[in-house]
Amino acid sequence: MSLLFSPLKIKSVTLKNRIVVSPMCQYSCVDGFANDWHLVHLGSRAVGGAALIVQEATAVTAAGRISHGDMGLWKDEQIAPLQRITSFIHAQGAVAGIQLAHAGRKASCELAWLGGGQLKEGEHHWQTVAPSPIPFYETDMVPHALTVAEIKDTINAFKEAAIRAGKAGFKVLELHAAHGYLINEFLSPLSNSRTDEYGGSFENRIRFLLEILEAVQTVWPADLPLFVRISATDWQETGWTINDSISLAKILKEKGVDLVDASSGGVSATAKISAGPGYQVSFAAAIKKDAGILTGAVGIITNASQAEAILQQQQADLIFMAREFLRDPYFPLHAAKELSEDIEWPLQYARAKR
Repeated sequence: MSLLFSPLKIKSVTLKNRIVVSPMCQYSCVDGFANDWHLVHLGSRAVGGAALIVQEATAVTAAGRISHGDMGLWKDEQIAPLQRITSFIHAQGAVAGIQLAHAGRKASCELAWLGGGQLKEGEHHWQTVAPSPIPFYETDMVPHALTVAEIKDTINAFKEAAIRAGKAGFKVLELHAAHGYLINEFLSPLSNSRTDEYGGSFENRIRFLLEILEAVQTVWPADLPLFVRISATDWQETGWTINDSISLAKILKEKGVDLVDASSGGVSATAKISAGPGYQVSFAAAIKKDAGILTGAVGIITNASQAEAILQQQQADLIFMAREFLRDPYFPLHAAKELSEDIEWPLQYARAKR
């Protein structure tokens, strides 16, 4: 059997293969509520054979959304529409996961297909927050630097959202500490110039993430997987580095995190990133090797042989795929054929298998 189609057990959850639908914002919510678009979008990837479908970045507060169209889980009323989605995903033999997030200084933006720029006034504008009053773009609004009391409130918002995620039926929870959003802003010295216990040293800059993790672990079932997505490097000499990521991953492993989802970039508007097929896989490989923790590889992974090679070379344990799943919701079914694997198709589609 290929490694791509071998199962992986993490705590009480068994993934039927190593293919994960990476969280991708759909910008299609009103007031943070999931709707039929999300049911079909996420559900079709479950029908298509993915083992784990991770719902898009889901904001823990209204001000934590990237845009006014983002998913949210800051109030109980948002639970019910998600239960319909998780039930359908699980009925297809896949696992439903959720990524909890706060956009920080990169919030208050227009919908992606309307340009995605930051809104500084109007109905869909709100004040952004960050560890320090440093905007992402020079033309962005200056974010409000969170007070210690506001930091504690944000940590509690992650905890409350984790409770709601459990009630909604999700079986895997991922904390979004990447791509220049709030947790990543605390981690990186490029965006964190604080002089209190949340800034300065490496130990201080990771404190916000660790306190969120600790709070979430008090309410997230101990037998269910807990992932953290990080930006493994800022792609800037004076920023966060892969060595920082390895050090953090060792701590996360000690504290009970099951997998590090290794992405990169997003905290610096001037970073020079050489993107290409598998360009971030080396980060997952280094973290896996040196920190001894499960990792997920992501970043322009587009075909079965490429994904299989990553696993065969022990560079990662899961393959997170994003845009390829937008092009092909049934990628796993097609990948199985490419790798000569005989996997089950949905009964409704079985007559098209051969």
